[in-house]
Amino acid sequence: MRTHAQATAKHPHDDAPDTAAAFARLAALPAGPERHALRQDLVRAWLPMAERLAGRFRNRGEALDDLRQVAALGLVKAVDRYDPERGAAFESFAVPTITGELKRHFRDHMWTLHVPRRVQDLRGRVRAARQELMQTAGARNPSAADIAAHTGMTEDEVKAGLEALDSFSALSLDAELPGAEDGYSLSDSLGAPDPALDVVVDREAVKPGLRRLPPRERQILYMRFFRDMTQSRIAEDLGISQMHVSRLISRCCTRLRDQALREQAPADRHQVERDAA
Repeated sequence: MRTHAQATAKHPHDDAPDTAAAFARLAALPAGPERHALRQDLVRAWLPMAERLAGRFRNRGEALDDLRQVAALGLVKAVDRYDPERGAAFESFAVPTITGELKRHFRDHMWTLHVPRRVQDLRGRVRAARQELMQTAGARNPSAADIAAHTGMTEDEVKAGLEALDSFSALSLDAELPGAEDGYSLSDSLGAPDPALDVVVDREAVKPGLRRLPPRERQILYMRFFRDMTQSRIAEDLGISQMHVSRLISRCCTRLRDQALREQAPADRHQVERDAA
C-alpha cells in the first residue's frame, strides 16, 4: 500500500512517464520490428521533456524548431544507450545526454569563429553572471571586477569571456557600420595593396646605375619619372628638342636595364652554387 508521501511525490518533470518496465523489455528484445516499435514509443513518450530542455537554449541565435530537432536526436541517443540494469532512472541519464547534444550543437555549428572550449565555457559563465547582476538593483552594466567577485573567476578569465561574447558570430564585410548613414561598410575601411610595392625591387636594382649617369641624363629621368613631366615640357625647360629628350630617355633606360641584369646574373649564379653546396 502506497504512503501519502509516495502518492504525492512528483518526477522532476511532472509528466515524466513511467517507462521502467518498457526499458527492461526493450533491453531483452532482439533486433526486429517489435523492438523498433517499442523504441519509437519510448522516444515519443519522453519527447515533451526533450522539447522543454531545448526551450532552455532559446534566444541564443538559433531557431527553437532547430533546437527541438537537436534535442530529439539527443533523446534517441539516450534511449539507445540507456542500460536499465545499472539502476539509474532513465531521466537522470537522458537529461545530461540531451543537454550535452544541445551544447555540442552550439559549439560545432553556431560559432563562426574558432573559440577554444575553455573560452566558450568562460563565455557561458560570464553571460549568466551578467544577467544575474543586471537583475540586481543598481547594477545595470557590471564591470569585469563585479563579475569576477560574483563568480570567483579572475579578471583575466572574465575579460576572455567578455571577448568571446562578441565572437559568437561574424559581421559581414558588406554590413553598414553602426552610425553610418551613407552606406559606409567594413570593407570600405580596409586597406589595399600599394601598387608602389611592385616596383621597389626594380628601383633598388637601378640605383647604382643611376648614380653613374651624367648629371643631365639623371635630371631628365628624374623630371620624367618622378615629376611626371612630358617630354615636350622637359625639352622646353632644358632648351633641347623633344626628339633628343626621347632618345636620351630610351638610351638611359636601356643602359640601366642592361647594367641591372649584368649585376644580377652573378648574384643568381652564386645563389645556385650555394644551394648546390
